[in-house]
Amino acid sequence: MTLYDITAPIDAQLPVWTGDTRPVLSGERTHEGIRTSALTLSAHTGTHIDAPSHGIEGGKDTDEIPLKTLVGPALVVRVPDEVPFIGPGLLEAFKIPTGTKRLLLKTGNSRLWARGPEFCEEYTALTLDGARWIRERGIELVGIDYLSIQLHGTPGFSTHLSLLEAGIVILEGLRLEAVPPGTYDLFCLPLKLVGSDGAPVRAILRPISVPLE
Repeated sequence: MTLYDITAPIDAQLPVWTGDTRPVLSGERTHEGIRTSALTLSAHTGTHIDAPSHGIEGGKDTDEIPLKTLVGPALVVRVPDEVPFIGPGLLEAFKIPTGTKRLLLKTGNSRLWARGPEFCEEYTALTLDGARWIRERGIELVGIDYLSIQLHGTPGFSTHLSLLEAGIVILEGLRLEAVPPGTYDLFCLPLKLVGSDGAPVRAILRPISVPLE
């Protein structure tokens, strides 16, 4: 069985959003020789989801998102490396099938992970009009292969808010380098953090059809 682990490893080489908490894993062995580790990190570390409450007062928290939104068929589309932003015209060109509920955007961002812990502000992301297009198509989860679905410096958190207002789960920080475009079963399981606006996830893809050209 082919499985793609599309989760970013949480280690010292993991980039984080400017000003966010850098993950720290520490642990000591007791006198019985057992090691117990302690972990400090942001809810938006590495591969993670943004729950609606990330931007919407009264929106659903991480633990309230139905598993049926996080697990099921997903479409991976390949955005050309030279494309700086993803708008409705490009999304239309992908001919995304009607009824698609989970959309993962594989972009030139995938090569940014090799830079190590340096956060890169120049990454490909979704425009506000692109977010509106996704809302209108009834997509319930959208993912991208860097730390934000929104272009760096976008005022007012607008792209996030457009998606979150519609209850769309945002999946950020994906590792899609090895994943061909096509249809997959997505298994996206966040930590069940009660009252949190986001959570790290372990995300896996399993092919369910022949990859698209």
